Amino acid sequence: MKFAHLSDCHLGGWRQPEMQALNAESFKIAINTCINEKVEFILFSGDLFDSAFPSIEVLKETFAEFKKLKDAGIKSFIIAGSHDYSPSGKTFLEVLEKAGFCEICEYELKENGKILLKPCLHNTYAIYGYPGKKSGLEIEDLKNIYIDDQYSNDFRILMLHTTIDEVKGSLPIESINLKDVPKADYYALGHIHIDFQQEINGKPVIYSGPIFPNNFKELEELKYGRFYIIDVKGYLEITKKEIKLKEIQVFDFEIENSLTATQKIIEVMKHRDLKDKIILLKISGTLKQGKTSDIDFNEIESFLKEQKAYCFLKNTSKLESEQIEFKMQLQTTEMHEIEKILIRDYRKENPSDFNEQINSLMDGLSLEKQEGENTANFESRLLSEVEKVFNIDLK
Repeated sequence: MKFAHLSDCHLGGWRQPEMQALNAESFKIAINTCINEKVEFILFSGDLFDSAFPSIEVLKETFAEFKKLKDAGIKSFIIAGSHDYSPSGKTFLEVLEKAGFCEICEYELKENGKILLKPCLHNTYAIYGYPGKKSGLEIEDLKNIYIDDQYSNDFRILMLHTTIDEVKGSLPIESINLKDVPKADYYALGHIHIDFQQEINGKPVIYSGPIFPNNFKELEELKYGRFYIIDVKGYLEITKKEIKLKEIQVFDFEIENSLTATQKIIEVMKHRDLKDKIILLKISGTLKQGKTSDIDFNEIESFLKEQKAYCFLKNTSKLESEQIEFKMQLQTTEMHEIEKILIRDYRKENPSDFNEQINSLMDGLSLEKQEGENTANFESRLLSEVEKVFNIDLK
C-alpha cells in the first residue's frame, strides 16, 4: 500500500499573481507525482484553501486536479484546516465531496461531551480526522475525541490540523500532547509550516510542511514546498518529495541613510544572476538620514524587471527612524514613521517574543475591502493574513 500526505496547500493565498501561480503549479506537480507514483490514496490534513471562500478561478483549477485523481482511481481523504474551516460548518470542501472527488473525515458529538471520530475505510486502512479551527479552538475538542475499537486491527491513520507540544517551541499558541489523542499507526499533521518527521512512541508523526511557502519568512527559511509519500510494506518507507520551482535570492541590507540606499541596493544586485529568481529584499537598521519613503522601491523593481527577475518582495519591518519632527499637518509617509517610533518605544518598555510580529501584524491588518467583496469574504481574508503573521500555518 502506498499513500501520500499533503497539507497546508493554501490555494489562492498569495496576493501577488506570480506567487499565486507558483502555488497553483506546486499543487499540480504534487498531484501529478502522486499519480505517477501510483499511490492508492492521498491525505489532505487541512488548509487546502487559504480561505473558506476561495475565488471561482481557484476553485476551477482545484476541481480540475481532483478530477485527475478520480480518473486515476486515487482516493482523497480530507479535513478542514483553520483557514478553510467555517464556524457555520459549511465549506467548499463539501462541494468537492458531493462531486465525488474526496471524503471528509466525520465525527459525532456525544451527549457526555465526548467526540466520536468516524472512520473513512480503504481496504485494511481506517482513516480518522478532526478539523482545525480558528485561534486553536480545536485544542479543547481534541482532548475529548475517541475512536471505536471496531477497526482496531486495521492500519490506523489520524489526521489533525493543530499544534502538538513537540513543535510549539516559544510560539504563543495552544498545543496538545499526543498522549491526549487516540493512538494511531501514522499521524498526518498539518497547521505548522515546518518539515517535521519524527517517531514518537514508536509511531511516525509528520508535519508535511506547505506545498509552497506562504509568506516572505517561509520563502527565506523553507525556500520551496514539499509533501510525503509513504509506502507500507511490512515497515514504513517514508519519502519526502520536494517541489523546487524557482530559486530564491535574498538581499539583506542594514542602512543608516535612506537617501543613498536605492543606488546602494541596485549596485549590489548588479553582481548577482537574477534571471527568473524570486528576489527577497530585507532592509533593517536605524535611519539617521532620510525616511523609509526615500527608498525608491519602484526604481529597484524596474531594475529587477530589466534583469528578468521572476518576482520581487520586500520587508522593511526592522527599519526604524532615529527621530522625526512632528508637525501639525502630517503626511501619510510621516504617519508611517511615527508608528514605527511608537512601536520601537513599546518594544523597549515591554520586552516579549510577540514584539517580533507587531510590524507584520500591522501590515496584515491594513488590508482594505475590495470593490464588490462582501463582509464575510473580507473578514475571512483579514483573519488569514493575521494567522500568517503568527506562522500558525504558520504563517
